[in-house]
Amino acid sequence: MRRVTPRDWIGGARLRTLPLGIAPVALGTGVARANGGWDLTLALLCLGVAVFLQIGVNYSNDYSDGIRGTDDFRVGPSRLTGSGSVRPTTVLRVALAFFALAAVAGVVIVVITQIWWLLAVGAAAVVAAWFYTGGKRPYGYNALGELFVFVFFGLVATVGTTFVQLREFPFDAWVAGIAAGLFACAVLMINNVRDIPQDTAAGKRTLAVVVGDPVARALYALFLLLPFFILVYFAFLYLHAPYVYFALIVAVPAAVIGVTGKTPRELILALQLSSLSALVWALALSAALFF
Repeated sequence: MRRVTPRDWIGGARLRTLPLGIAPVALGTGVARANGGWDLTLALLCLGVAVFLQIGVNYSNDYSDGIRGTDDFRVGPSRLTGSGSVRPTTVLRVALAFFALAAVAGVVIVVITQIWWLLAVGAAAVVAAWFYTGGKRPYGYNALGELFVFVFFGLVATVGTTFVQLREFPFDAWVAGIAAGLFACAVLMINNVRDIPQDTAAGKRTLAVVVGDPVARALYALFLLLPFFILVYFAFLYLHAPYVYFALIVAVPAAVIGVTGKTPRELILALQLSSLSALVWALALSAALFF
């Protein structure tokens, strides 16, 4: 077992996926501001929940896929568990530590707001994060990954962020949550398109494996570009929202590369550009809602 460096652990955290945690919090906070109120402390706590949960999911996936042998077929960046560079139990402990940090941030939100039923929402999010690839019947192995990321990294994260600051469920939050969820689906889909041959060999039935490469790529482009159609709703209501269309400068190349790319390197680039598209779209719309 080779010596593990901080760079290995940073790689295991898969920081390129963090926009999927940041985007819904930015959108939810922007909606809260546009509807008459927002709270910086609660917004930062929501960001902590989302980011810690995202990192926890990434380490959890590293652990679960590694012990199942799924990463034995991997063509992307090597994983901590699958490469044998770190003991599986160590990766598991790190994953649980980040889940615990997310839980602590969530409990602080509950204490501040006194909305105790939010504990159930937080618990459901942690359970969903674990069972994506963990447990005996992980839903990520049964073509349900996109559904769950749409719900938890889209609707729940966005609407939840708005609710804890505003104590309301404005329609804008649901619309923004749908967009955030679609971006999350796009990132997951293009990641799984890259891994179709390897996942098929490992018996991992992602949605990309089930529908096949051409359909999966078409779905990826659809997920990635639909938020720009949803943006029409905000453009009618908010003066600066049309500026968000500049995010197409990133999203269109991502869609083209994702649909036409042949090599893992190209598909990884599409994944990176997709995450960037989600972040730019969300931050730009949040700014439009603020100002």
